[in-house]
Amino acid sequence: TINYGSPSVKGRKIFGGLEAYGKVWRSGANMSTTFTTDKDITVEGKKLAAGTYSFFTIPTEGDWTIIFNTVAKQPGAYEYDAAKDALRATVKPVKSAAKNERLVYKINNNGFTLNWDDVTVPVSIK
Repeated sequence: TINYGSPSVKGRKIFGGLEAYGKVWRSGANMSTTFTTDKDITVEGKKLAAGTYSFFTIPTEGDWTIIFNTVAKQPGAYEYDAAKDALRATVKPVKSAAKNERLVYKINNNGFTLNWDDVTVPVSIK
């Protein structure tokens, strides 16, 4: 389960603008995005134990870092502590064919994607 706030583009430059490159982002609006799994899984080839995590990303112009942090309820990324990360991995975003005005997460057979503006960030889960 992924719980998140869904911000809108509203004509703004999102990545490298509203969401700065190289900084931890809550990957949604308001409270940090949360990811819950009821069984142990493998994310991008790394083991993640069953539980609820805050899900953060670090956007860049190239590859992104995805982060599952053990502090599940956080006010955005303001109190983010890297020492509490359960898993970090690198993923490669792709340019979307269509723009998404609102941020949306889509669960699929391979894991999930984060989709906002003209960016899709795939996360592999097994």
